[in-house]
This record gives sequence, C-alpha cells and structure tokens, in this order.
Amino acid sequence: MNKYWIPHVDINKKVITQDIQLYLGPESTVRPYTQEGEDGFLITTPGECLTDEQIDDICRKSKEVWGKQAAKQTNTEATRLLLRPLHQVIRIDDSEASSEETIQSWSGGRERQRARHKIRKYRRLSPSSNHRSS
Repeated sequence: MNKYWIPHVDINKKVITQDIQLYLGPESTVRPYTQEGEDGFLITTPGECLTDEQIDDICRKSKEVWGKQAAKQTNTEATRLLLRPLHQVIRIDDSEASSEETIQSWSGGRERQRARHKIRKYRRLSPSSNHRSS
C-alpha cells in the first residue's frame, strides 16, 4: 500500500472521504493527518495517488458543499422569527391620542398588550397624571 499526504486547503473532509474510493478504488482510505505541522489528509491506496484533475474536482465539490452550507445557514437565520422584538423603541407622550396611535401602529396582540401596559405604567409614574386631592 502506498501512502500520500495532501494539504487540507480547499478540501472538505466529507467530500474527500466520499470520493476517494471512486477515484482510487475500494481499498483506498483517507484520514486527517498532520505532516510537519501542517494539517492535511493521509491517503492510503494500492495504486497511484490522486491526479491534479481529481484534486481539482474534489476542491470544486468542496466549495459547492461549503456554499450550500453557508446559503442554508443564511436562509435559516433570515427566516427565523423572534418571539418578541428586541430593544424596540416605544414613543410615549402625555396625550391620549398619541398613545392610541402608538398602540395601533404595533402589529400582533402581544405587542399591543405590552404597549398598553407600558403606557398605563408610564401614566401611573408620570407626575402630571397623579391627581391627588388635598
């Protein structure tokens, strides 16, 4: 059996593991291996090692895999909805009309309830809304 080392640059481990026997035969194996401090893959095969064209093909497939993974992750993050908005600014005025406008501008029932609660709390804490009789 012949052993060959190739650097890991531009090569996805899953891609080379899946394709090694396709290129070099059923007895060929590949595993991660560090040669003189550089990470790569140790290929064991009864015949010759991968050709430049085969390595280029593995690199191309690796880039496709990484591209699909990145696109999938981006789509997942973009479509993931938050249960509640973070740090959403709520404009609070003393006037009743602007308070109702603020409530109406919010979408969804929970947000409206939170807005009403904050407005009520603000009115209770606001010195202008405290009417105490002497």
